[in-house]
Amino acid sequence: MAKHNSTYNSLEEDLKKVYSIIKQSGERDLEWITSKVSEKLKIKKYEAAKRIYRLREHGLVDFIDQDPPRTLQRYFFSTYCTWFWLIALAVFLIFIMIYVLPGSPPFIYLRYILGSIFVLYLPGSSLIELLYPKSGELSQLERLALSIGLSLALVPLVGLILNYTPWGIRLDPVFTSLSLLTIGLAGGAVYRKFTIFKLRIYEERELK
Repeated sequence: MAKHNSTYNSLEEDLKKVYSIIKQSGERDLEWITSKVSEKLKIKKYEAAKRIYRLREHGLVDFIDQDPPRTLQRYFFSTYCTWFWLIALAVFLIFIMIYVLPGSPPFIYLRYILGSIFVLYLPGSSLIELLYPKSGELSQLERLALSIGLSLALVPLVGLILNYTPWGIRLDPVFTSLSLLTIGLAGGAVYRKFTIFKLRIYEERELK
């Protein structure tokens, strides 16, 4: 699980301690390692997990799935695609807010909040996942900033295209178009992530 490279020297002291514990423990499951770090450093488990994931972002540790999904269907319905289902859930909740719940307080405020996320974040976030499928390619802050920026570019483009169609720029076609665009880009990202995941499994099998 633990690796070593020049990045280690630039780590904060608390992360070096976590790394040392992981290295001494050998290849163990993540739950066991998290409990061990929590016990040794006398911190809560979620704090231990955060530090372990930070080490992973630095490329010093890696997680190996003992039973990885080997087909696209299994991968699609595994925890690796939790982000996709969260996007789909957000789109569904926005649909409920627009077409099911009444447009009066307090529901109208939820509509404003979810609608802003739907327009300003989700399309760009799906595109970023498609363009940068590897988790370490961008930091979370960079993904957030690029997601907002690309959403601000995509949404007017969708409006421009709709303006030259028989449907025009109205609520129903705008919601439908943005929903299909968001889910479509996210679906493409799932496929790209799966191809990278398959390659990683193959490399791990070759190293054994």
